[in-house]
Amino acid sequence: MPIPFLAPDDEVTDFPDVSTALREPDGLLMAGGNLSPGRLLSAYRSGIFPWYEEGEPILWWSPDPRCIIWPENIRITRSLKKTIRSGKYEITDNLAYREVMRQCGAPRAHSSGTWVTDAMVEAYCRLHDYGFARSLEVWMGPRLVGGLYGIQLGSVFIGESMFSRERDASKVALVHLAQSGKYDLIDCQLENPHLNSMGAQTISRDQYTNYLQRWGDLENANFTTRHLRKAKSSA
Repeated sequence: MPIPFLAPDDEVTDFPDVSTALREPDGLLMAGGNLSPGRLLSAYRSGIFPWYEEGEPILWWSPDPRCIIWPENIRITRSLKKTIRSGKYEITDNLAYREVMRQCGAPRAHSSGTWVTDAMVEAYCRLHDYGFARSLEVWMGPRLVGGLYGIQLGSVFIGESMFSRERDASKVALVHLAQSGKYDLIDCQLENPHLNSMGAQTISRDQYTNYLQRWGDLENANFTTRHLRKAKSSA
């Protein structure tokens, strides 16, 4: 079944219902559109996120099941606890959002491409300016050695990516996020062994969207989406 395709300047058409997402590839819902603040917020408040590589059209996803972490269930191994207690890392909040994104998009072993494109960096930095995006940075002295970034809607943190240049640096950032007391749910989107080792689990897409409705401060996100669209149309 073909998926809908939006023109790049389309700021009006809503996303399809997430129940119409493909099973293979899992969660593919729509292509095209743009990365404007209004479009991105509309996606996230519906349980959708963009994921594509340079040269591709924007692809929008809502996988089922969804990988999440309950903050109170974050798993801290003995060795990780020792690293945290050592004090060798300093953690900052929203100090270097752009640089964290750049580091997350840097080439990695066994991968020739990146989905953190220049367009993605600029789009998410705009959301950061509006207060909907957050980063945590992990420093060893003056050097940025780890971190994570994502979107925050109410008490839901939607993690986008993390990176580590020193042992356990990204894990330290994730533990700090979980123990901050700010979130009822951390959305990890897609599971992997690294996240599973930290206590991640999967829930159904329906469960996830229900939690998003409960904790995601969607009324504020909806207002901001309408405001941003109106501002763009009158510019």
